[in-house]
Amino acid sequence: MSNQPILFSVYTRPVDPDACPAGLANAVHLAYQRPGGERQPLNRNYGVLFPRGCVSDEDTIVPLGVVEPAIFPMEDGAIGILGRLVYESGEPAGGSFLWKTRDLIRFEEVGMVDGADYPATDALAVDAEIAGAAIAYWSPIRQQRVVLPEEAAVKSPAELERVCAEVLYSDGSRAVKSVRWDAASVDFSRPGVHEIGGEIIRQAFPFPLAEGYGDPVIFRWEGKWHFLGTNDNLDDIGLYIREADTVEGLFAPGVEEHLILPFDAARGFEQTFWAPEWHLIGGEAYILFAVSGHEWGPQCHMMRLKKGGSVIRAEDWEDPVPVVRRDGSPLSTDGITLDMTFIRAASGAYVTWSYRRHIGTPMDTGSMLYIATIDEREPWRLTGEPVLLTRPLYGWENVAGTINNEGPHALVLDGKVYLAYSGGSANAYTYALGLLTADGADDLTLLSSWEKSIPPVLSFHSVPGEYGPGHHSFYQNEYGEWMIAYHGETALHEHLRCDGIRRVHFRADGTPYFQMSAEEDLPEAARSVRLRVRVL
Repeated sequence: MSNQPILFSVYTRPVDPDACPAGLANAVHLAYQRPGGERQPLNRNYGVLFPRGCVSDEDTIVPLGVVEPAIFPMEDGAIGILGRLVYESGEPAGGSFLWKTRDLIRFEEVGMVDGADYPATDALAVDAEIAGAAIAYWSPIRQQRVVLPEEAAVKSPAELERVCAEVLYSDGSRAVKSVRWDAASVDFSRPGVHEIGGEIIRQAFPFPLAEGYGDPVIFRWEGKWHFLGTNDNLDDIGLYIREADTVEGLFAPGVEEHLILPFDAARGFEQTFWAPEWHLIGGEAYILFAVSGHEWGPQCHMMRLKKGGSVIRAEDWEDPVPVVRRDGSPLSTDGITLDMTFIRAASGAYVTWSYRRHIGTPMDTGSMLYIATIDEREPWRLTGEPVLLTRPLYGWENVAGTINNEGPHALVLDGKVYLAYSGGSANAYTYALGLLTADGADDLTLLSSWEKSIPPVLSFHSVPGEYGPGHHSFYQNEYGEWMIAYHGETALHEHLRCDGIRRVHFRADGTPYFQMSAEEDLPEAARSVRLRVRVL
């Protein structure tokens, strides 16, 4: 590889109300150009840097974007990126927003500055090593080759089944995958050497899976797979669950849906049966969801499975109870609460949820994520005060009036908490996933414990044909792989929420990557492999 510097440039995109509204267009985009090559956009031509909006005296969000971005070297050796601030209308907002970086991967938000103090250059020659790492980070990750042992010494079909393939990717990351070997061609009763074929297992699902369902959750319980979601086909009335022997079976034609919480005016369950989530808390099974009574206004509830009960029988679930503050008062009296999830980390047990006031009015605060501690023995009662974790200040979270931070769900792995959440419009192409990251040993109610990704980690630019991917959940499949389930739409201006599933990949540094299509993960042609087997 050449050691010549690589030219990095910054740009914004034209505002297109139908496909790239101001919240997305007026962001800093990155591109690179190798010597003698053509200019190539990074991050799939989606913004990388979004300025934070302002909070008004009325506690509403004033969205901000940037235009005329610049990139330049700074005196301390860092790289500066600057953009002139504008309102969503395009009118000047006064001043500029400055970011600093040393690697073009991680960015420090310096904040508002006087743009006249900085150079107005839109391109910068970057050291080849730094540039190469940034290009790899912001480019799609794709399979490059498959590695197998030169020879596998085995005594039985069970030992052969444990021989895996290692798949290497364009960013230097790796993934271990199970292989379906042709064990029938091997005589395990006699020592000898055989060359056999196999197929690397790539669990891939078509999109869409189920039409008219939002907020999908998939989990395994008592030997069966189950599916929960918001049922848009029935106007979000009632909680339904599916059960099957495989995840594929959950979406088979004619699969039965079991009604486990029906419309019930007497109990105050009449509308917005939203975002049911399955969690094991304190060793007991719960469904967390939001529901409204006769007057619209969803609030977070929990429903516990009775001892020895079946998840598909309504009578085996206890009556749902509202989530309350530590003094027993309602979680909210002046807004709506929804999308509650549970996090168990090294530092304790927490719930996170979305809260919004004055929805649909000029005083709309937008939906915000809050977090609080709980005792797993009584998880419906907070043990600490709610803490504001994040609100939709970035342009991609706050697009054309869709002011959302909602749908949180955590992946807790190797001591880290990866809390993904949704921003943008819940049933349109702008919906996307953001990411908050924390060390699980830290107090998760402290804002200083969290790092918030500036751009989304999954959007309609991620996988062709999937628009507005958001409101997700994680589960581990039968091969030990982490999977993400999410809803999205099938066309740019379609508003029918549909479900999808794909594998969560992990970068070389161990952080999750959600944008990998099945073909990028492992092309069909690369699945067939051969192995030299020595029977002992």
